[in-house]
Amino acid sequence: MAAKSDGAPVSLRNEIPPECPSRSDPRPPQHRPAEQRYSVPDCCWTLCALLVFFSDGASDLWLAADYYLRRSYWCFALTLVFVIIPSVVVQVLSFRWFAYDFSETVESGTAAAAVVGASVAEESDFSTKDSGERGAGRSAEEAGVLPGPGTGGGARGCCRAFIWFLQAIIHIFQLAQVWRYVHVLYLGVQSRWHRDPERRHYYWRMMFESADISMLRLLESFLKSAPQLVLQLSIMIQATQLLPLQGLSASASLLSLAWMVASYQKALRDSRDDKLPMTYKAVIVQILWHLFTIGARTLAFALFASVFQLYFGIFIVAHWCIMTFWIIQGETDFCMSKWEEIIYNMMVGIVYVFCWFSVREGRTRCRLLIYSLTVFVENVALTTAWYLYRDPRTSDFYAVIMVCVVASSYALGTFFMFVYYCLLHPDGPVSGWGYIVEKEVPVETLASPATSLPPDVVSSPPRTLQRTKGSEREQGSGVDGDVFQVRPLRGAQAPVPNLTPRTEGPVIRIDLPRKKYPAWDAHFIDRRLRKTILVLESAAPVTPRIQYRCLGTPKEVMEYETTV
Repeated sequence: MAAKSDGAPVSLRNEIPPECPSRSDPRPPQHRPAEQRYSVPDCCWTLCALLVFFSDGASDLWLAADYYLRRSYWCFALTLVFVIIPSVVVQVLSFRWFAYDFSETVESGTAAAAVVGASVAEESDFSTKDSGERGAGRSAEEAGVLPGPGTGGGARGCCRAFIWFLQAIIHIFQLAQVWRYVHVLYLGVQSRWHRDPERRHYYWRMMFESADISMLRLLESFLKSAPQLVLQLSIMIQATQLLPLQGLSASASLLSLAWMVASYQKALRDSRDDKLPMTYKAVIVQILWHLFTIGARTLAFALFASVFQLYFGIFIVAHWCIMTFWIIQGETDFCMSKWEEIIYNMMVGIVYVFCWFSVREGRTRCRLLIYSLTVFVENVALTTAWYLYRDPRTSDFYAVIMVCVVASSYALGTFFMFVYYCLLHPDGPVSGWGYIVEKEVPVETLASPATSLPPDVVSSPPRTLQRTKGSEREQGSGVDGDVFQVRPLRGAQAPVPNLTPRTEGPVIRIDLPRKKYPAWDAHFIDRRLRKTILVLESAAPVTPRIQYRCLGTPKEVMEYETTV
């Protein structure tokens, strides 16, 4: 059976495309446990994320009301603007996603019919090749699976209308993030209470919802919390006094920024089976890393903006443009279309104004070093300019304290960054600039059914696929790989047993090359694929495998990419 690459199902297929050829990879394979379930720490993490969201929004609104009562109308207006506009943007995007996910389409019905037809015919292969759609529709109509225009009943129509109304109210009151967090909790608990196949389906949906809320909250944090933090610090420096609500709002904004960067990375790693998941120790250290580096960065911004308002705006725009062009030049591969990719790169450029954010695999050491040195030089220049041209009423003691806070905060952030990469990185501890110590992988783990799959194939529902290796694009280029990757010890060889690919069970084939980490897989960001996969997965008697298009040579990759 087949499904189009845009998520619409098509006709049954008798032929099965050959599996991907084996590739040589100097890195040992990374595998996680064959079964991963929703745990109590996962639930607590979601509850803490919800608490961070409430504290950030409530403190900003409380501070805006305080400014209004104090007759500081300019501060009130700016604080409120940085709360309302980003929230509206996120609500519109969230409602657009809901409208697409909830809408009933003929494609979804055809997919369900195709699954039923395939189960009867004992077929077990799904493909995203664009062929035979009319055959599937005809067989579905013959089976009587697709509903007619007038079917469904009035009760079902009223229920759908009520859900539309409820979601509209939720988004109007700016509560889309709360709803999605609660939905993640619900789906996670359901996946824990139920058994297969219901558990698989709930876990699929929970992973998709976690990806959505991570993307939305990351966007909101850097559109709202980051400028709000700079604004409140600037007001405090100009007024040479600290109000309790200002400190509360700035602290909540800073925590929200650090939390969401770490949470996004955790959700991304959890979604990919070719990457080991982050432990909560690693997440906490990464939060501390971003907490101190972003704190130093925003304090340097606030100091400079308190004296040079116009030049600060010019500096921010110039830095954003440079970072955006740098990201575009890196040829990221996150989105499904060129224009979406450009918009995404522009949003990541905003993130790069404040902190490091990995968007492309390969040569991480060089890019991280360049960015860290650039940020260090900028922080020194901004703080020095403020120190030399500060208000004469500012005492030398106060000025020295501010300079020391910026320097010590950035140093602490750098320290926690080294702690994360040297001790707690999921791929293993990093040993300086040399090779990386490899954690021993048990032979029984390598021989487990979940790991005995060909490249680009996955069978367990909570995870995605084995990624397309970087050698496809950089084969023969002589460029070193990622610095933060697990490499074998010198002179040591990991025992790899002879594994045979698992061939039983249905296979969902997606006619796209798999995106390389740290990009999301196509079935996480393309909602048409996501909807079709959920329908196929819920109807399949066993866990389906998902397989992306296998591209063998760099020439083939280039030819395919130029025709997309």
